[in-house]
Amino acid sequence: MPSVTLLLLLALAAAPAASEVGEGVTIGIIIDDLGNNLANGERATRLPGAVACAVLPHTPFARSVADAAHAAGKEVMLHLPMASRDTQDPGPGQLDAGMPALEMRATLDYDLSTVPHVIGVNNHMGSLLTTQPAAMDWLMRELWQRRLFFVDSRTDAETVAASAALRVGVPVLERHVFLDDDLTPTAVAAQLDRFEQLARQHGYALAIGHPHPVTLAALERWLPQLAGRGIQLIPLTSRLARIAPEAKPWRASWSR
Repeated sequence: MPSVTLLLLLALAAAPAASEVGEGVTIGIIIDDLGNNLANGERATRLPGAVACAVLPHTPFARSVADAAHAAGKEVMLHLPMASRDTQDPGPGQLDAGMPALEMRATLDYDLSTVPHVIGVNNHMGSLLTTQPAAMDWLMRELWQRRLFFVDSRTDAETVAASAALRVGVPVLERHVFLDDDLTPTAVAAQLDRFEQLARQHGYALAIGHPHPVTLAALERWLPQLAGRGIQLIPLTSRLARIAPEAKPWRASWSR
């Protein structure tokens, strides 16, 4: 039987572009890995429009950057460290499938306590954990209780995070483009072009970037051009409200 994620992707491919049904072309953008560098973090919070800010827990400037993002009207997310397939360390506060349930819950609560204004979560690394159905079912139940949405960063092609969220009833989005795997201006510009093409093809696309100077500079140039190009940057919660009408009871918690 096809996976839930595969069915969603097939439905997306078959659906008319949003511009064909009167909604216009819309996009979402998340800046990940915030909290380690104050200057770059604050620069990210000053990007034009509804750029979401995903903050790593237990970082030196997590609270300051989250406060600045919230004051600027940006959506704040917890960039949740998760176990990966390789030996790279996701950093403090990571979730690992080998943890007892009580330790996982305590770790999640501690992570959330270090980043104020959180209304959603996305995974930092997690190429191992996001492929494990039991761990993802557990996480989504925890997020459901806290009325937090989830964005699957899709760090592994075998991720089951989105299908787990759908099973539990957690509003969920998936990343379509990473903007800056290659940190050259030409490569970032090419990824922005690819991002725009996907948005025009499907009516909506979601990109993730990081607070690298080259990425921030590219977005500072590109974002002010969107209106003239017929594209609207919308909050993640606006997209979720469009595609998940059942998420209506959650909206009060999103606005906190």
